[in-house]
Amino acid sequence: MNYNELSKSEMETQLAKLNVAYTTYVNMNLKLDMSRGKPGEDQLALSSDMLTILDESDYMSPSGIDCRNYGGLEGIPEMKALFAAILDISPDEIIVGGNSSLAMMFDNVAVNMSHGVWDGEPWMRQGHVKFLCPSPGYDRHFAICEYFHIEMIPVPMTQDGPEMDIVEDLVAADPMIKGMWCVPIFSNPEGIIYSDETVYRLAALKPAAKDFRLYWDNAYCIHHFRGSRPVIPNILRECEKAGTPHMPLIFTSFSKISMAGAGVAAMASSVSTCKYIRKRFFVQTIGPDKLSQLRHVHFFKNYEGVMTHMDKIAEIIRTKFATVLNTLKNELEGLGIAAWNEPDGGYFISFDTLDGCAKRTVALCKEAGVTMTGAGATFPYGQDPRDRNIRIAPTYPSVPELDTAIKVFCLAVKIAALEKKLTL
Repeated sequence: MNYNELSKSEMETQLAKLNVAYTTYVNMNLKLDMSRGKPGEDQLALSSDMLTILDESDYMSPSGIDCRNYGGLEGIPEMKALFAAILDISPDEIIVGGNSSLAMMFDNVAVNMSHGVWDGEPWMRQGHVKFLCPSPGYDRHFAICEYFHIEMIPVPMTQDGPEMDIVEDLVAADPMIKGMWCVPIFSNPEGIIYSDETVYRLAALKPAAKDFRLYWDNAYCIHHFRGSRPVIPNILRECEKAGTPHMPLIFTSFSKISMAGAGVAAMASSVSTCKYIRKRFFVQTIGPDKLSQLRHVHFFKNYEGVMTHMDKIAEIIRTKFATVLNTLKNELEGLGIAAWNEPDGGYFISFDTLDGCAKRTVALCKEAGVTMTGAGATFPYGQDPRDRNIRIAPTYPSVPELDTAIKVFCLAVKIAALEKKLTL
């Protein structure tokens, strides 16, 4: 059945049947959550041994650092080496932080606003600061911009990454464009992997602003659950070749690898940039949580240990994504009212309703006890110009919960679509 081929009376009949089924779910008093890309309990359990891996006498790092004490502002060497292996860069290009890479991104934007890049003119004194925001994109990136009153300029996404003709023209023309958000591998929410050509063109940008920075959020670089780990050109090395070695600020973390509330994050950039940031850390902190870093080092041991762990995570996530994708196909394929991606990694499925139906769909889900990411969240200012994109996050619920939640979601999509069509 294709909804586009139904008569008005047929649509009304179909809608009445769907509303009966919907009322059944409403009366079940469900409390299901698909709003964020949080690890589920089954995934977190894989790292439980980390909680007891240190005993009362185990506080010295292999390199001889007493992890109970102050110091080690950039992280213990073993943790830096682990991140370096994941990002394929040098340990002296790494600074280790707490559990949140988002906090490190926020901190860098804040410092650039108040003190400038490399002690240059503060962004806030230069005028109206702007960032390029590939969209659909990550709502937390957009929230940072809103917090600092940074104007967000949406850039369309293609299957190769941001639309580079637009990016190149914008950054070359406007010196107040100071940054760009990038999720280069399994982008949030569309699961897109930047093409080699996109990475080369980003590295070769000629911004009008000499203090322009690429915020390279590589959160999902090893989060593949189908096929092999994707490999794209190293943005740091490509920027070096292009004569822009300080332009990229790379971020990643173990928050979705070990424990979201007790992971370890890192940022990476040129050696000179890292040295500059360490000077700020002498004012900002006395030292990070090195015991958490030590737990990670003992638990994972090396890059191979991390990847073995990622294989276990992949088994869990693959099953959950399959549950969602199979239901979407069985319930919605051929109706002419929806489209979605089928990613090979990451944490999200990007779903498009008919134009003008996303908010209604999410509202119907909420009324039936299924919490989704807010409609519009994947666009700057929460404003999806077509009101159609919804981010589905399958990882947190159990498989039985997920099975129910996605069936409610599909029902809401159908109801919203028929309601919309009956008003046309």
